[in-house]
Amino acid sequence: MQPCYLAVDIGASSGRHIVGWVEDGHIQLKEVYRFENGISRKNGHLCWNVDRLFEEVVNGMAACRAAGFVPATMGIDTWAVDFVLLDKAGQRIGDAVAYRDERTDGIRETLPIPFAEHYARTGIQFQKFNTVYQLAALQKEHPEQLAAAETFLMIPDYLNYLLTGVTANEYTNATTTALVNAENKDWDDELIETLGLPRNIFQPIRTPGTVLGGLLPEIQEKVGFTCQVILPATHDTGSAFLAVPARDEFAVTLSSGTWSLLGVENLAPIATDASRADNFTNEGGYQYRFRFLKNIMGLWMIQSVRRELGERTGQKPSFPELIAAAKDAQYYMGKVDPDDARFLAPASMIDEVKAACVHNGYREPATTGEVMQCIYNSLSQDYKAAIERLQTHTGKTYTSLNIVGGGSQDRYLNQMTANATGLTVFAGPTEGTALGNLMVQFLHNREFETLQDARNAIKESFPIKEVNPQ
Repeated sequence: MQPCYLAVDIGASSGRHIVGWVEDGHIQLKEVYRFENGISRKNGHLCWNVDRLFEEVVNGMAACRAAGFVPATMGIDTWAVDFVLLDKAGQRIGDAVAYRDERTDGIRETLPIPFAEHYARTGIQFQKFNTVYQLAALQKEHPEQLAAAETFLMIPDYLNYLLTGVTANEYTNATTTALVNAENKDWDDELIETLGLPRNIFQPIRTPGTVLGGLLPEIQEKVGFTCQVILPATHDTGSAFLAVPARDEFAVTLSSGTWSLLGVENLAPIATDASRADNFTNEGGYQYRFRFLKNIMGLWMIQSVRRELGERTGQKPSFPELIAAAKDAQYYMGKVDPDDARFLAPASMIDEVKAACVHNGYREPATTGEVMQCIYNSLSQDYKAAIERLQTHTGKTYTSLNIVGGGSQDRYLNQMTANATGLTVFAGPTEGTALGNLMVQFLHNREFETLQDARNAIKESFPIKEVNPQ
């Protein structure tokens, strides 16, 4: 029987279980389960329901078995920066507060270390929701929780713990805490001590490809099989970058989902004053590569507009309907800064976009189409600016842009991006993150000998749409 592997890919808005296998050198995928995810307000904060999240992980594994698949290994990837704490008994302390919560407002200014030094040590950009600021906010609001904590686990680490009973911090996600030293690739003990955080809660850092162990007996009983749980790049962007079939070293990658992550892979961090000023980050990647990239708000703005329209009318418009509305409003030239904190978690994304347009000197968008066109104008121009700055920091001139993830299906945005950047866009594969998750499993199980072999197989296995500037 053909061996298969399971990727559990969980984003901020949805999760999916995707089975993958290799047949005659081609990669095959089968989605066996999908569920919604989101945040809600609890105890005064925006939180994840991690209990339900884990239930869905197990439900999807059972659905995998029901579909006739028994994976040899499985791996989980999620978004970055968020975490839970466990007590001595291994029980969760407090809520899993989400990165969009306002508790980190102003926290950076309270830390006893200048950001220039912090950036030089970790290479991680300033985002007000980075784990280090969340921990500082927790220390301020609930010092008793940190005092009682024995274990710090990021979201995929926690899900793995519930599956296997093993505690470990995976490297690619750990780097987004801004507590990992970019040079030695381990927890920065001096930084942790300076910040007054308890060093003992941080677990040994494990790299992608590490086998954590088998499923706990009670999990085996629920899902109907056992398998080895392996660490992919548990940060979803780390997995997405793995699946990019780039032509050469002059290709930029855009992982397009709730967030747009635009950048390149380097063998060493770039933590200069100039890259700090431009807020580029150096996230840890597979085999200790560094993803030198810029965080851009991404499809969150479009997702929020869609959800808001659904709440107003009782029925969410489809993405093709929103795209068609934008096309009808191509004449509208308004733009906003997608990275403005005002768009992180607004009460109304539509009202916030309208207000920002007026603030920038444009006419207020009068229709849904004009709001959508404004977002498309803004994202494509932001991509252009990020690539221009990327070239400055790396000294390279880039000739193409690979877009992976769900956003690669938006042909209108792909065309606008090609037009804005002047680069040929290669769109696909859509399931980039799940593919990257599976690639680590493929390599571990010797389905491919090298990462390049696996990337070559992606080119042969999935349609890649070429979009040229007009």
